[in-house]
Amino acid sequence: MTLKSQIDAVLSAGVKSGAVPGVVAAVADREGVVYEGAFGERALGSGNAMTNDTVGWIASMTKAITSVAAVQCVERGHLKLDEPAKNICPELGHVGVLTGFDANGKPQTRPPKRDITLRQLLTHSAGFSYEIWNTDMQKVQAALDIPSVTECKNKALTLPLLFDPGEGWEYGINIDWAGKMIEKVSGQTLGQYLKHNLFDPLGMSSTAFHINDDMRQRVATTHLRGPDGNLAVFPFEIPQQPEFEMGGGGLYGTVGDYLKFLRMVLNHGQLGGERVLTPEGVVSLGLNHMGDCRVYNLKAAIPLTNDAEFFPGNPKSWSLAFQINHEATPTGRPAGGMMWAGLANSYYWVDQTNGLAGVYMTQIFPFADSKSLPLFYDFETAVYQNH
Repeated sequence: MTLKSQIDAVLSAGVKSGAVPGVVAAVADREGVVYEGAFGERALGSGNAMTNDTVGWIASMTKAITSVAAVQCVERGHLKLDEPAKNICPELGHVGVLTGFDANGKPQTRPPKRDITLRQLLTHSAGFSYEIWNTDMQKVQAALDIPSVTECKNKALTLPLLFDPGEGWEYGINIDWAGKMIEKVSGQTLGQYLKHNLFDPLGMSSTAFHINDDMRQRVATTHLRGPDGNLAVFPFEIPQQPEFEMGGGGLYGTVGDYLKFLRMVLNHGQLGGERVLTPEGVVSLGLNHMGDCRVYNLKAAIPLTNDAEFFPGNPKSWSLAFQINHEATPTGRPAGGMMWAGLANSYYWVDQTNGLAGVYMTQIFPFADSKSLPLFYDFETAVYQNH
């Protein structure tokens, strides 16, 4: 089978079986797009077909974009990886480490042993977490009336640390703080900075925190898989008038746009003659920057996610923007591959060894869905079988 026919067969079967309501996927090498396809519906039962230009909430796929913007700021001398982040965002100098709760349920903290740095924020080793995978953070939020970060309120970022900076890996609000640092040194909102320094140069015209009228006409709806395994429409949208633009998960965009971002990585920091990172900066995106810490299985603490870990048993670390697999994966990706995902079951990977990148987008909760994640793996496997 050809690459196109095999991937088409995998994805169309996924829609027919009810694994996903709709899916868009695309693959590129360094020269250009080698596959794109869309199947199913933007909203289940709507008759509104998924198309290659469908817009979705890319959620934590935002993180790599914000992280690359931070690396840009480092390259340009506006930020430093290993200086105290409080020099840029003074609030980070007042964050404590959670030690427990008093008799009234009030969180108790102590000062951290060292200052938080941008490198720790970018590698998720600063000590911040998310309540969706941590019940202690849920208690903190309840006690101090702190909203979820998806509400895009500044108070959402006032969480304590779980451990001293640099002493572990914990997925959390780190990249939202990196976004705040970019805003401070650029004098722009994060959205403005990304537009001028990444989206416009790379031709990513349908990616933004704010869903404009043109994007709105192409937006796919989020869905929820119920206990019976069936999918139902479950409307969810990031606030369109936010207090802050969420660098860790606020972007809406298309698969095609994201593939342009990944092709820039494949092409050592440039695309179509527009350079946004140095080749050395891109190399750093593929290297472990968290020392001996390793990524581990995230245990679900709310129904919008399942337990989440890619390729259990394969050691994984974090670069300045991506998760890195240290061994080859069952899908065919070699060691040193880069990847991550978004909460509504969007996934991507970058493979510098073979010069390949792939993006897959559905709009389903819970994350790491029992049917959508295997479909992504099948999609990636089909790519490598035909490469």
